[in-house]
Amino acid sequence: MQNKLIKLVAKSARHSKNQIVGAVRPTSYLKDLSKQQVGTGKTVLITGASSGLGEGMARLFASLGYNLAICARRTDRLEHLKSEMMDKYPDIRVEYQALDVSDYDTVFQVFDAFADDFGSIERVVVNAGIGDSRRIGKGHFETNRRTADVNFVAALAQCEAAMNIFRAQNNGHLVVISSMSAMRGLPRHLTTYGASKAGLAHLAEGIRADMLLTNLPIKVSTIYPGYIRTEINEGSKPLPFEVDTDTGTKAIVAAIEAGVDEACVPSLPWSMVSHAMKHLPLQVMNKLS
Repeated sequence: MQNKLIKLVAKSARHSKNQIVGAVRPTSYLKDLSKQQVGTGKTVLITGASSGLGEGMARLFASLGYNLAICARRTDRLEHLKSEMMDKYPDIRVEYQALDVSDYDTVFQVFDAFADDFGSIERVVVNAGIGDSRRIGKGHFETNRRTADVNFVAALAQCEAAMNIFRAQNNGHLVVISSMSAMRGLPRHLTTYGASKAGLAHLAEGIRADMLLTNLPIKVSTIYPGYIRTEINEGSKPLPFEVDTDTGTKAIVAAIEAGVDEACVPSLPWSMVSHAMKHLPLQVMNKLS
């Protein structure tokens, strides 16, 4: 199965050796990067860093030597994460700020404050989001509106704030965390969630296209996580191809470090599943979702 994945990933000439290795063997790939301390002197800003994928990514980036600019609503958890990371990795710097990403003005203020404080921001991970949506036409407009707002409009604010910084620096790496649910329109509770994540993926692709058009040295990566068990879905029924938070975040960070334009993670099986999702009849998709 791994050989099939290698062939699938290698079919695209745009994939470098690092991207293939990072996709197929994320743990060993990150171990090598940790030995090199590739993040030394660089800062990564992560939203939604108080739990789940955001917290997991922060821990992994710290292990690679990155300084951390972390933000979320729950500052008590950010304080605990800061203390733990600085004890474990005394050579890095960790700063945090409270941020509700649906407060758009504050997004710009917090991002700019981090940039001023650290001097530069090499990478921004647009991670904050919510998974709460309901069937359309069942009286849950406010729930669905909130999901669309946080996952797309608030993400747009984060992308704007990040790109303002990167354009001023003339370098940077914007990363957006989308979802495998963005691959197709999905029924039930996934309809608005999937649509919001699809919108985010298209936004990132448009920014990437603009960077190519204007020849600016700013990287844009879109990550499509599959089913990863985190605090947000703790207690829900087991899902197909589900992995734990540690496995999922390693796959995500490996893809980011490899500099992918787009990646389904973990690559096995989601790189193959993504092709099926785009072409299966909706009747079949309904049974799988």
